[in-house]
Amino acid sequence: MLSTFSSTLAASAPPAGGAAIGQVIGATLGGLLATAVLLWIITAHRSGRIAWVGKLAGFSERVNGLPGWASLPSGLIGGALLIAVFGMYWDISIHIDKGRDPGPLANPAHYFILVGLFGVFFCGIVSMALTKERPSDVAFKLTRDMYAPLGAMMILVCGTVSLLAFPLDDIWHRLFGQDVTLWGPTHLLLFGGASFSILGIWVLQVEGARARGGDVPRGTFLHKFRDISLAGALLIGMSTFQGEFDFGVPQFRLVWQPVLLALAAGIALVAARVRLGRGGALAGALFFIGLRGLLALIVGGLIGETTPHFPLYIAEALCVEVVALRWGRQRPLTLGLVAGALIGSVGFFAEYAWSHVWMVNSWPSSLIGEALPLTLITGIGAGVLGGAIGRAVTPSAVTERAPRWALPAAGVAVIGVIVWCTPQPLPSNPPKATVTLTPVQGAAHREAFASVKLQPADAARNARWLNVTAWQGGGKIVNKLTQTGPGTYKSTQALPLYGDWKSTLRLQTGNQVLGVPIYMPADSAIPVKGVAAPPQFTRQFGQDKKLLQREQKKGVSTVLWTIAYLAVLLIAVLVGVLLVLGLRKIRRAHAGGQAPPPGPRREPAPRTRPVPA
Repeated sequence: MLSTFSSTLAASAPPAGGAAIGQVIGATLGGLLATAVLLWIITAHRSGRIAWVGKLAGFSERVNGLPGWASLPSGLIGGALLIAVFGMYWDISIHIDKGRDPGPLANPAHYFILVGLFGVFFCGIVSMALTKERPSDVAFKLTRDMYAPLGAMMILVCGTVSLLAFPLDDIWHRLFGQDVTLWGPTHLLLFGGASFSILGIWVLQVEGARARGGDVPRGTFLHKFRDISLAGALLIGMSTFQGEFDFGVPQFRLVWQPVLLALAAGIALVAARVRLGRGGALAGALFFIGLRGLLALIVGGLIGETTPHFPLYIAEALCVEVVALRWGRQRPLTLGLVAGALIGSVGFFAEYAWSHVWMVNSWPSSLIGEALPLTLITGIGAGVLGGAIGRAVTPSAVTERAPRWALPAAGVAVIGVIVWCTPQPLPSNPPKATVTLTPVQGAAHREAFASVKLQPADAARNARWLNVTAWQGGGKIVNKLTQTGPGTYKSTQALPLYGDWKSTLRLQTGNQVLGVPIYMPADSAIPVKGVAAPPQFTRQFGQDKKLLQREQKKGVSTVLWTIAYLAVLLIAVLVGVLLVLGLRKIRRAHAGGQAPPPGPRREPAPRTRPVPA
């Protein structure tokens, strides 16, 4: 029966404006059932009807060296995030290779994402359920005998936002059509919340160590692996924002890639070095490479979908380690400032070289003049923020004297670069392309090599990329065009021009991201007409985003768009503020701004007067 249901879904046209009502009901019932099971487990544990939760917490406490309410979530969240990130990269590859889903329940990758995100949410809840007395001086009282550790609250907020993004995503599709991009507002909430849950785990560990009157245990191999995996997980989470570049079908300017690399490296690697000490940044980068390499092998090799590529971060990690020899935990903000400058310069050129080894769109020399100053600013800002995060979650780090404006200035610098990179205007007089298609002899389906003549001839001067791209027909092709003369180019790989394939000519130069459709199938679910591919045609470039996001609805009110974007932005800002307040609270606690945890009261020593000589 289940196979028949799945076959029926696959045979029907995939929806372009939200899931079918049957799948919405099924997903809702599944979410309610999972929530009910979670609540039953928590209630049964606190009432004493089940003992296995307490036993699991006790075992985790013996292994981890922290109280059960801190050690059990620390052990579980790594697995939850691993499941979620595998589902995310698999899901993106499915969309690139095959297009839209028949529904949320018909995509196997969605189950991994949901299970992983629910696991993050569970970690926050189970930490609260394991408390029966105030666990730390920064915990919040919920009931007479139940408290919420600060870190658990941060994890719960992140997990809730990530799970909330699923129904919000369906609502977004119904209002505006499917946003076939990783950078859709609800998508950013989904993996952004999961990524920053690592900060909550770090705070939870500090709370647990304070309750035990010491620092976070790091003596055994398991302790070290726990710390390295969490540092690597933060780097992996920060790097998910680069996903469209990793898969080679970016909808935004190429300068975003080095900027996002500097942002991820500055925050994650500097924070890892402050928290873990010597070798922490390098260990986090190596964990990142190992896990992302494994995901690439599974998704691209074992499953057979489009392979996600990834940066290295080795040069950036080495820069952090070298600077930390001079300024480590004693000067975490200075470490971030200097290391961030090296990340934005030395790290940029290292990733520039790596892009020519194993990136779908290699970085051209024309990118250097635009990207280098932006990555330098981003690296410095992100490095200072990473130093502040590391200082907040490392009790042994020194509270460095720094101007009050240092952290706000770092945040403004990063936001300023993001704003600068955002515009992608359409030129007043877009160039044109004359495309000649040379068919492949004997092909079972229509395939052809493309010869392109640009008008004007210098339209691709200093281009970030000029390629032909095909996707959603069962695979993906990104073929860089070879120049054959002034303004003339040719492909070295045949383009598919049949079935569900979408084939386009793509040009990115300056702040413009342009595209020309070569072949597009008709789509009755949107609905849009097909774009034929005659042997020769001349077409004007338009906004590339409109070709990649054909599913987006036309004629939607600008007011509705504005309200929707502001609503999502408000959620993101609220989460960011709560995380910042949480980090600030724990930093003040171990810096002496809060009283120590409740314990036996000590009588003050009697005062004695000095005896006159």
